[in-house]
Amino acid sequence: MNKQEIINWLLEGDVAIQYQVHRDLLLVDRKDLRNKISQERWGAQFLSKRNSNGHWGNKFYHPKWISTHYTLLDLRNLCIKPANPKISKTINMVLSDEKGEDGGILPIGIDQICDVCVNGMFLNYASYFKSNVGKLKSIIDFILSQRLADGGFNCEYNSRKGAVHSSLHSTISILEGITEFEKNGYHYRLEELLAAKQSSIEFILHHQLYRSHRTGEIINNSFLKFPYPCRWYYDILRALDYFQYSNTEFDVRMQSAIDILLKKRNKNYTWNLNSKYPGQVHFDMEIAGKPSRWNTLRALRVLKHFGIENP
Repeated sequence: MNKQEIINWLLEGDVAIQYQVHRDLLLVDRKDLRNKISQERWGAQFLSKRNSNGHWGNKFYHPKWISTHYTLLDLRNLCIKPANPKISKTINMVLSDEKGEDGGILPIGIDQICDVCVNGMFLNYASYFKSNVGKLKSIIDFILSQRLADGGFNCEYNSRKGAVHSSLHSTISILEGITEFEKNGYHYRLEELLAAKQSSIEFILHHQLYRSHRTGEIINNSFLKFPYPCRWYYDILRALDYFQYSNTEFDVRMQSAIDILLKKRNKNYTWNLNSKYPGQVHFDMEIAGKPSRWNTLRALRVLKHFGIENP
């Protein structure tokens, strides 16, 4: 396919894909398409699964991936219109009912401690859906308290294991949350958040997105695969997509990951979907092993950001 044929193929997809293609690749803000996301196909299907108690699944976090938490993350990633009364009501309910003693969302396990990765994801969609900053302050406080000396984050830092090295999984979730908080005009402890953002970006770059900083070996082969939705898992496409979304400039330490992204491109200039992460889903947006509009869209906007032509 040539460039126009790829665009046409993408525009045959769900209205959420159509909207993001226009916004990110064609540089046209189609508000009419955004308004339709809640009314058609994927967006409408996710919203239809909301229970009468305001939650999805069995309340906030269980089961994966049909809980309130992961459904709200899916809806945010569709770029559904932020002004949605039902979604706002659910987020406010979580903010009222699901805070731990340390100020974060979701006390889990026998120690009843909060998970920084979950809080990063929560901050992402709560900021996107314009939550009240007063209710987000304790979450910001909790996140900043979890920053490690190497600049990133690890959900096991405040657990019995007491991690001393950051996790790429946790760090990317925190970065997405901080950037969404910043983009939506919030200011609470913003200077500290931006410092954490820069050190977290540096942590990822220090690892060339997927390599051990000690040995140079691949940390985890799953980092080179592209399931979608990403859930809480890290991979190099998720990182590169974050870099384009946050308008991060090219760094030579990204090049190896970009080369892998290009090598995984199909002959027709699309990208396939890798097998999804195990767990319940409301429905499958795409089929694993087939060309993926989600992955092709995400890859193309990465290449566009860094000035690389697709064909």
